[in-house]
Amino acid sequence: MLCFVIVLTSSTPINGDKETERIHSAVNVLKEFGKMEESIPHDLIAQYQGIVIIPNLINAGLGIGGKRGKGVAIVKLDDGTWSDPVFITFTGGSIGPQIGVQSIDLVLVFKHKGVLAKVKDGDFTIGGDVSAAAGPFGRTSSANTDYKLQAEVYSYSRSRGLFAGISINGSNLGIDKSANTNFYGSDISSQDIFGMSKSTAESVQLLKATLKSL
Repeated sequence: MLCFVIVLTSSTPINGDKETERIHSAVNVLKEFGKMEESIPHDLIAQYQGIVIIPNLINAGLGIGGKRGKGVAIVKLDDGTWSDPVFITFTGGSIGPQIGVQSIDLVLVFKHKGVLAKVKDGDFTIGGDVSAAAGPFGRTSSANTDYKLQAEVYSYSRSRGLFAGISINGSNLGIDKSANTNFYGSDISSQDIFGMSKSTAESVQLLKATLKSL
């Protein structure tokens, strides 16, 4: 099953650079979330310091399940602007009542950017290092009376296909070092990328503008 998941997510894009295409896919995910009536609250984006966007996460299972996807992570700098994106991978498994294949657009919103910075060149376990809670919905915090912005990580997802349930706890977030090298042109660490806003690439500027519009 895991091999099946990997095959589904490892095909090479027909046109364009893979990393640029990944950023554009992340932009499209944010735009789609922005169109939803019950979307990620403005206050959450304003107060939290990091966000991970994983387009087309493949979730497949038949009793034992597997998840695999590639996306980008971005954090707020001290002046309130967004850093350049770090390319990441997301993998996980699960056991329980589940059957089918599902394509999911997953967004994780982090309360503290230091949590993402600690990933460095290793990995980070959701549910082990910190737990993710289902995110509150509504354009403003008043849309949800239980909305107190207490969780370290809030998760949001849009699903396509047929599947019975998804859990991201136990999944690993890792740094895609080869993608970062391909895009930035040097062997640069994720910590360095999280601390800078130097890229003039059109895709990066579009990503930051889309985040600002949320």
